[in-house]
Amino acid sequence: MIHQPPAGARDLLPLDVTQKRWIEKRLRPVFEGWGYHRIITSTVERLDTLMAGGAIAQSTVIQLQEREEDSPLALRPELTASIARTAVTRMADTTFPQRLYYNANVFRRSKNNSHGSQQEFYQAGVELLGVGGLLADAEILLLLQDCLQSLGLNQWRLVLGEAGLTRSLLRIFPDPLKPKVRQAIAQLDRLTLEALPLTPEQQERALFLLDLRGRPEDVLQRVGQLELEPGERETLENLKSLIDLLAESSLSNGATQEGPILDLSLIQPMDYYTGIVFEVVSETEFGPQSLGQGGRYDRLLSLYHPQGEMIPGIGFALKLENLHQILLQTGQLPTTTPAPHTLVVPTSPRAYAPAFAHAQTLRQNGEDIPVELDLSPYSSQSAVRQYARDRRIAQIAWIEGDGNAEIEILG
Repeated sequence: MIHQPPAGARDLLPLDVTQKRWIEKRLRPVFEGWGYHRIITSTVERLDTLMAGGAIAQSTVIQLQEREEDSPLALRPELTASIARTAVTRMADTTFPQRLYYNANVFRRSKNNSHGSQQEFYQAGVELLGVGGLLADAEILLLLQDCLQSLGLNQWRLVLGEAGLTRSLLRIFPDPLKPKVRQAIAQLDRLTLEALPLTPEQQERALFLLDLRGRPEDVLQRVGQLELEPGERETLENLKSLIDLLAESSLSNGATQEGPILDLSLIQPMDYYTGIVFEVVSETEFGPQSLGQGGRYDRLLSLYHPQGEMIPGIGFALKLENLHQILLQTGQLPTTTPAPHTLVVPTSPRAYAPAFAHAQTLRQNGEDIPVELDLSPYSSQSAVRQYARDRRIAQIAWIEGDGNAEIEILG
């Protein structure tokens, strides 16, 4: 019988791990350089926590067990809800804003439930809690840009939307049809929109929303021509200010990245967003590839706060598998696992203890330089040398019974 991982799971082999760590090692100093601190939350949560008040569909959550006395347990499908719960229950005495980052796996049931569809994913991201407004939104988007630049990625675009404004513009649709209109717009499904039983005015608004993407100035002008409520006009002005600030900040930092695409039809699957939403997209030979997404959620933390206090938040998650695939095409990722620096070889049974001692001394003095002990002491010297060359080991330390070491540098 051949034992395989369960359907939807994936093994990471040593080279996969080396390449994944290459990505993580470049993201971590960016996160920390912006003042973010790492947080690790539980992989297993209560189902009601993970569903975030219904904003996350239960059908996407992988449930573990039923419990009569309490909410069933499940695997986290994303990190934001877990971090929101932690921030208001375990970090209540800390001052805001809180800048947190994570690097973790998430689990999500595939939409079609097909056998073998991937259900475990890796993400790295940030959450900025306790502050709203223009500067916080700009910080998150500029941090996102900094992360992608640290990976040497230039061929990507930021797609920017506004969940609150889009939701407000959907107000003219009757409640029974609103979810269907929203879903069709999210999936860019023109045929479904045209088939819905809408009035001519509603049909015009639905198709108008479907096509609300392009250069920010063009989209803002089109929306500005609608009969908007004061709050909607204020949101429009805030969007313009954010886009202007991003352009000015990117220019002063020497970034050459194209400006964002404003897409007011952008609707994220997690329905807890209240303000800006965004997605980073890279063009590949197989079409657009999403590298990450995020947005502002100013009501989410109140779901977990003991007194229901409203605490603003905004963040993003980068999709490490997709980044990995893009980076493989650039030739930047390591193509081999790290090689030990030294192979320590005892030349006789009396040399076993001195060999262990020598190897440990090298490890302690070598600033984490890998050292490997030869575990086949009866191999010929030529076999040992061949093994070392095959493993790309730089040198051999031949250890005598009295502890003396003869160092052989391999060419």
